[in-house]
Amino acid sequence: MSIILIAVVFPQISFAQPKEVVAEKGDGIYRLLKRHGYSVSANMENFIALNKNQLGKNNTLIAGVKYKLPADGTAAETTSKPAEAKGRMVHYDIFGDEYADIEIKSNNLDGAIYYLVAGHGGPDPGAVGKYNSHTVCEDEYAYDVTLRLARNLIEEGATVYLITRDPNDGIRDESFLKIDHDEYCYPKRKIPLNQTKRLRQRSDAVNELYKKHRGAFQRMIAIHVDSRGRGENIDVFFYHDKRSETGKKAATILKDTFQKKYQEHQPGRGYGGTVSDRSLYVVRNTWPPAVYIELGNMNHERDIQRLIIPNNRQAVAKWLAEGLIEDFKTNK
Repeated sequence: MSIILIAVVFPQISFAQPKEVVAEKGDGIYRLLKRHGYSVSANMENFIALNKNQLGKNNTLIAGVKYKLPADGTAAETTSKPAEAKGRMVHYDIFGDEYADIEIKSNNLDGAIYYLVAGHGGPDPGAVGKYNSHTVCEDEYAYDVTLRLARNLIEEGATVYLITRDPNDGIRDESFLKIDHDEYCYPKRKIPLNQTKRLRQRSDAVNELYKKHRGAFQRMIAIHVDSRGRGENIDVFFYHDKRSETGKKAATILKDTFQKKYQEHQPGRGYGGTVSDRSLYVVRNTWPPAVYIELGNMNHERDIQRLIIPNNRQAVAKWLAEGLIEDFKTNK
């Protein structure tokens, strides 16, 4: 996994007597590594570095060509991409002092790559609501849930790229999150005020990384809080690109996960979340299968109340992670 991630990785590599294998028709790096028993997330970077002169455009494999496998079957360890082993502790400052240390609990998401895009940020706070005397902004709460989701995915062995990033707002357990405007776009790009430029910037960042990881299991997840009429209380719901059956499947799995969780924790309440297609810029223009998530209505008091409770934000992140694990398992 990475951080700038969480970040682009430049491994320090030392190989001895690498094994050579022949790429079959239809092979990508992901499939080839898996077939030979290699951890994808632990070996993708080393494989590319070792075979850079044998790869096609955007790191594609060429059928019939011999490729070298890392000799030891593990990733070279660096400060930004530690080897993924169950029980290993890793440290990422982006999550804040209290949450920076993470235990890798499983390899459930080994080989999965996620691009997490928290809505708005920088000069644009997104939807703005009021709760008692407090101002609550979409970008702060979407970012907090996104950080929590990223941390949960890393615990399960995933590689995660945070596309929207804040240099000093880690995971926060306050109810009312301080408003600032210092978020930036991966890797270190100033977020423009113009909406089209901002969305293009994020889509470009995702697509550049997608090319780097071509052949791997990849998903783009965008997290927002909607702005509707004050009388409209809504549940978490999901959008996908109408052209993407894979995106629709992922969104449906997430919706079904939430429905089960509501039945388990609040029996009789009911759940009104939906899955539908919508022509949203980042969903339409990013290359990985994408799911766009709305956490609630920033203009409805009960929805805001749900967001300002830190345990609720953590529960949402946990349920999203569980749904994404199921999505990965059904697509391996």
